[in-house]
Amino acid sequence: MVEKTEKIWMDGNFVDWDDARVHVLTHTLHYGLGVFEGIRCYKTPKGSAIFRLKEHVRRLFDSAHIFQLDIPFSMDDIERAIVDCVKVNGLQECYIRPFVYIGYGAMGVYPKGNPINVSISAWAWGSYLGEDGIKNGIRVKTSSFIRNHVNSNMSRGKVSGYYVNSQLAKREAIGLGFDEALLLDTEGYISEGAGENVFIVRNGVIKTTPLTSILDGITRDSVMKIALDEKMSLKEERFTRDELYISNEVFFTGTAAEITPIREVDSRTIGAGKPGIVTKRIQEIFFDSVHGLVDKYSHWLTYI
Repeated sequence: MVEKTEKIWMDGNFVDWDDARVHVLTHTLHYGLGVFEGIRCYKTPKGSAIFRLKEHVRRLFDSAHIFQLDIPFSMDDIERAIVDCVKVNGLQECYIRPFVYIGYGAMGVYPKGNPINVSISAWAWGSYLGEDGIKNGIRVKTSSFIRNHVNSNMSRGKVSGYYVNSQLAKREAIGLGFDEALLLDTEGYISEGAGENVFIVRNGVIKTTPLTSILDGITRDSVMKIALDEKMSLKEERFTRDELYISNEVFFTGTAAEITPIREVDSRTIGAGKPGIVTKRIQEIFFDSVHGLVDKYSHWLTYI
């Protein structure tokens, strides 16, 4: 369950949590075209700080632009509203969900002049795949469902309706006793998780899927910067399931998942069956960075 807070920002005003409602004929509710972000705020020695706020808001507006949703606020407006949402709810660490959706008006596939609405919610939320998963790794199943072709869904947009595909994959994986799903692209190469980007480490080289069928993850980008700064060998390159199986390490990245090691895929142990040295080093730097302990990455933080 989502942990209830006091206020939600809706179209420029804060309303009580229980009053943050939409009409049952809200267009996005029926047809799935809405865009959103997942953002985290962390406690640091200097107070609470939002991780890569500008990049997340930029991606929100990029998603809206791709799908011709005209957000009735500026990026500065949304950034301020996000900061205010954390403040007004008295949160030290939290997950933040800005959401842009097509409101109540015309029905049918084409929304004729319907309003574009925006909400921002924030609540306390631990690691998406569990603290034990962060520490010891998770078990993952390659899904029978694949990521949609790039000409059927535009992968640069973080779109509500796309996550039907993710739900199908995750339900299947959980039903088979695994923790998370891994999806292939339409050509059979590794794409991403149900809500995460994926990295492998093999023979001293880190690989991650190129920006073809995947979301341009902000945590993914952060990990790539950390790896390069640490002089690690890094490639954006397609890879197959069998290369993943024989990798030394595999891990997911994402705002919700943070850096989650993968110890098993399709009942095959990855490496030693526990987080490896590369994964643990990246985890260490990442978590120190988001908690304000690495000066090099202090520009990633927006303090409340």
